[in-house]
Amino acid sequence: MASIAMDKPGATVLLMGNEAVARGAIEAGIGVAAAYPGSPTSEVLPTIATVAREMNIHAEWSVNEKVAAEVAGAASFAGIRSLCIMKQNGANVAADFIVNANMTGIGEAGMVIFISDDPGGMTSNNEEDSRTITKWFDNPLLEASNAQEAKEMVTWAYEVSEAVNLIVFVRGVTRLSYTRGNVVLGELPQARDKKARFPDLWDMDNPKKSKFTSGPFPVFHQPLHEKLEKAREIFEASTFNRYVGPEHPEVLIITCGACTSYSIEAVEELKVADRVGVLKLATTWPLPEKLVGKHLATTTKVFFVEEMDPFVERSVMELAASLLPATCNLTFYGKRSGHLTPYNEQSTNLVITALMDILGITYQPRDLTYDRAAKETATLVPSRPINLCAGCPHRATFWAIKRALTVDGRDGLVTGDIGCYSLAFAAPGFFQSRTMHAMGSGAGVANGLGSLKQFGFDQPVLAVTGDSTFYHAVMPALVNGIYNNANFILLILDNSATAMTGFQPHPGTGQLATGDPAPVVDMEAVCRAMGAPVEVCDPFDLEHTTETLLRMMKQDTGARVIILRHMCQLVKAKRKIPATYKMHVDPERCLGDTCGCDRLCTRIFGCPGLMWDTKTAKTAIDEALCVGCGLCHDICPAGAIIREEAI
Repeated sequence: MASIAMDKPGATVLLMGNEAVARGAIEAGIGVAAAYPGSPTSEVLPTIATVAREMNIHAEWSVNEKVAAEVAGAASFAGIRSLCIMKQNGANVAADFIVNANMTGIGEAGMVIFISDDPGGMTSNNEEDSRTITKWFDNPLLEASNAQEAKEMVTWAYEVSEAVNLIVFVRGVTRLSYTRGNVVLGELPQARDKKARFPDLWDMDNPKKSKFTSGPFPVFHQPLHEKLEKAREIFEASTFNRYVGPEHPEVLIITCGACTSYSIEAVEELKVADRVGVLKLATTWPLPEKLVGKHLATTTKVFFVEEMDPFVERSVMELAASLLPATCNLTFYGKRSGHLTPYNEQSTNLVITALMDILGITYQPRDLTYDRAAKETATLVPSRPINLCAGCPHRATFWAIKRALTVDGRDGLVTGDIGCYSLAFAAPGFFQSRTMHAMGSGAGVANGLGSLKQFGFDQPVLAVTGDSTFYHAVMPALVNGIYNNANFILLILDNSATAMTGFQPHPGTGQLATGDPAPVVDMEAVCRAMGAPVEVCDPFDLEHTTETLLRMMKQDTGARVIILRHMCQLVKAKRKIPATYKMHVDPERCLGDTCGCDRLCTRIFGCPGLMWDTKTAKTAIDEALCVGCGLCHDICPAGAIIREEAI
């Protein structure tokens, strides 16, 4: 589409779920959008940023999710509708602000958090279910089932937020965020000259507690629960909750989100629409108890279909327990019964398999010949192991780390972090990373290990982090290390972008979310100002990088910093920066399996730009993938990989 701000109410456009969320927020008249990039939500903020000027919206990549929530919260305090975007892990970071904002309430303008979970951990290091967090926080929660509903639901969420004076969560999952669907556009707000004013100024003649300050008083918890009950009343009448099926179904499916489509498709595929009803819940917390209770009274079997934890399942079973003895004949199926798992993605086939068991029926979608052919065809698909991109500077970094730790000989170790370089736990990073938890945890764990000298700990500790992660969560850990004289080296892998999630800018890139220029927050200057000694290396200069690592490890005192700076090859491609070298293999020098290096280049180093030619039994350059970084020339012990200056 030409623009996410297309002013054509009633027009049907094809949108990704994330784009639909952005459109819904724009139709709601937001003035502020703040986020930290994280798949599967990374496209929402950039979509809004493309029209930020014309729609009078402040759109920013914040340094982390807590700050993003605070920025959005401040807008609400000042009367401006706001959107905060994060993936499931971000809720952990933002929790401290959100739980306190719930105690105080927000401003007159609504605030919505769009959070998308990642069942199966396709772009995450976990598959945390954020719904449990919203229940803990006491925030109203909505779940969209498709792109159209995502747009409409986000717009409606602002009305709910303003009605109950709470932040409202709209939850998606990977399939919702990245699946495209037809979306009918609504009207855009006509008034764009939003006026912000913080209403609760301190009056010296009439001092009072600010309504935006929680304080230590427990009285704030009671109004919060009263607000939740008001949200429940609103949810009881929500048209986003729908039922399809017979008046008295043999089996009642209760589902939500992306699983709605799986459930409906399974019922249609099995041709049991006369036996099975589907209750689709969009308002999953607080649960619309009257609506759910009415449907529980129509059946004896309830089957829960939802992504991840048995969140709705538990809530409904709690409700059923309170409705005894009327619900004593109910049998529940779902995660607790083992019919579905509380991990990985759900699918139509999984729902079909469960329904077959519950209904006692058989089903054969295709003949056995087709199934055999499908399995045989699957064997023809080449394996695609995880890897770093061709010419990735992180491969050079971890090669240098491996060399330096080997030469040092004191069993040094790497504490890892979240980013492309997380692959250091596996073959692409030569199995160097020993820990990987939350963003910034590499430096935090290194603090702890580097403080164990009194217990005889003498292993060198190298904490790796990315440039974006440095601004997100590492600076406090570095301050802590300097203050407590923890013995570790912080390696900042600066590849000039938030590469893992789509090359979003950050405070070190000199660019805002809207593309406008921004001042560069110099990480080297920041580290020096904190009091840490700093060295800067190009990881493609393997000798200098290895020597610097060895020298820094020998210092064996306090927190030190090495910035390993080389632009991501994909960023270079986007900026049309030409290759440095043209690579080829000298067939006379490459002796293949008889070289004595045990195929170091293709078996160990593993750059996708290198391949093993089975016809010649020698290494070759894959010209389609090679980016001409020249690093493989430095690692070949026979000097068989030749680099020449690119013309």
